[in-house]
Amino acid sequence: MSSSDLPRYIVAGSRPWNRVLFAERLQSLPGKWDFAGSVEELATLLQESPKPRYIFFLHWSMRVPDEWLDAYECVCFHMTDVPYGRGGSPLQNLIQRGHRETRLTALRMVHEMDAGPVYAKKSLSLEGGAEEIFLRAGRLSAEIIEEMIRTGPEPEPQGGEPVIFKRRRPEQSAIPADLPDLGALHDFIRMLDAEGYPHAFIEHGGFRLEFTRAALYDGRLVADVKVTRPSPNASTPAP
Repeated sequence: MSSSDLPRYIVAGSRPWNRVLFAERLQSLPGKWDFAGSVEELATLLQESPKPRYIFFLHWSMRVPDEWLDAYECVCFHMTDVPYGRGGSPLQNLIQRGHRETRLTALRMVHEMDAGPVYAKKSLSLEGGAEEIFLRAGRLSAEIIEEMIRTGPEPEPQGGEPVIFKRRRPEQSAIPADLPDLGALHDFIRMLDAEGYPHAFIEHGGFRLEFTRAALYDGRLVADVKVTRPSPNASTPAP
């Protein structure tokens, strides 16, 4: 088979660990593979031939135009057992609801968020910090991608009553004053501990204290703390 006859796949990801996963696991799979880290890069790739068999969205916070959803088979990976947990900030919403394990779902993207038919589901642990969990989910996504390009599964419609999660806002990373115990504080810090996310913080005396790398042992919580004096015009991306 000539290179022009190989099936083509595009992987889209907006986080640094997505590009690493592509380089280490995906681009060596059978077929022709491209990576897009932005809407502009993806638009450029879609102008090339041949038409991609799949576009895999590993971690993508930008809106995908409806015309792309109609023209291509777009696959996203959502960190809930849909239809439970459709919507934004699934990791944080799951941990705040007390979940220690979830299902990573590969589904076809449609006009309604996270409502498309399902290709596969795999169990995913929610232990560790957010970035650790995202890396774990990325490796699991790669396994699903390998299976999909080998078997070409037909996605199945979701069943059951949807439960919708709301996307969190940056200001919701402020540590609540009413957390019941150190375990809840540990969960709050770890669920926001990923590059590019607004870390858990408190503000005191004109300073912002941001907490990462939290650990619980011997009845204590130990964490790294970064102290800054925030600019009044500063903005942080939502999780």
